[in-house]
Amino acid sequence: MAESTESPRLQFGLNSFGDVATDVGRPMDDAQSVRLLIEEAQLAEAVGLDVFSVGEHYREDQVDSATPVLLAAIAQATRSIRVGTSVTVLSTQDPVRLYQEFATVDAIARGRTELVLGRASATESFGLFGYDIREYEALFEEKLDLFVRLMREDRVTWSGRYRTALEDVRLHPRMPEGGVPAWIGIGGSPDSVVRAARYGMPLMMAIIGGKPERFAGHAELYLRALRQFGHAEQPIAQHSLGLIAETDEQAAEIHWKYWEPVVTDLSRERGFYAPTRERYLQELDEGALFVGGVETVARKIARMVRVNHLSRFDLKYDLRHLPREVRETSIRLFGEEVAPRVREILADDDADWSLTGRPVAQITADGGPARAS
Repeated sequence: MAESTESPRLQFGLNSFGDVATDVGRPMDDAQSVRLLIEEAQLAEAVGLDVFSVGEHYREDQVDSATPVLLAAIAQATRSIRVGTSVTVLSTQDPVRLYQEFATVDAIARGRTELVLGRASATESFGLFGYDIREYEALFEEKLDLFVRLMREDRVTWSGRYRTALEDVRLHPRMPEGGVPAWIGIGGSPDSVVRAARYGMPLMMAIIGGKPERFAGHAELYLRALRQFGHAEQPIAQHSLGLIAETDEQAAEIHWKYWEPVVTDLSRERGFYAPTRERYLQELDEGALFVGGVETVARKIARMVRVNHLSRFDLKYDLRHLPREVRETSIRLFGEEVAPRVREILADDDADWSLTGRPVAQITADGGPARAS
């Protein structure tokens, strides 16, 4: 039988950081917020999305600190959608325990589990669990090496700086052979891109500000590095923030109301510019916020799929105190209308290319030629 030449299906995922919602004008409590995540995962499955992912944070108004527990509950409440992490802070996890937790989740999920492994942009877990932030990079490198070996090898003998040595260890319960799908999450560091390629792991690009096209070079570096390390081509995904409503104007107004105070707090904490309405609108037009009506968001995603070599796009849909009904509308529109529209746009682009010899994706917004891949 001849091999199929059909391209892999573009996937769409939802990311949550466990942000507390409001309901009937009042913030939901933590327990209600945890249960809401399970309901939203069920909704994501019902509207045809491919992946539902939960982060790992230790902050006020976020309830995703016990991610494997949440994912186990979501796996039990769903049947087909993949369940995973939008970030697992590997630097402050024990790889042995992490393996055991996600082997268990994957058993409950019947093989639907995955992880995104990252170094953390929010660093509360370092002090909370007794790690030195000055060893940020070394911790991640060592723990990634051990975790990958645990997934890929039947028995492991290992020693390092940050935990006791292992001697001919075989963990239980077992993951499937080779482990569960595990991505490397990056925030812009070329070193992290090369690390993902060195391990032959898929790349998740967290693009949360500025022009997302600037990550095209990272995607191209990753693909070149994979070849140089002798690995097969791996998926590339993008994680970005957004909100979908019936109109562009409605989406922009709602999102600004809840996004502005969050970013104002972060600007004080991390020392970057405070948000302004002008900069916000610029982020909607040219930047990494995927906020708008169906057609606007779909066209922006389709362009990023082409420019950044994506096989998956993840939308971080929740935001502190965003009303639960707004979250629900955004999820429904993303699954029922945006995802099909993106696929339709890309299919039309491919048809135009076959007729004209020039891919639509190589035409920039101003009509000039874009850089070829």
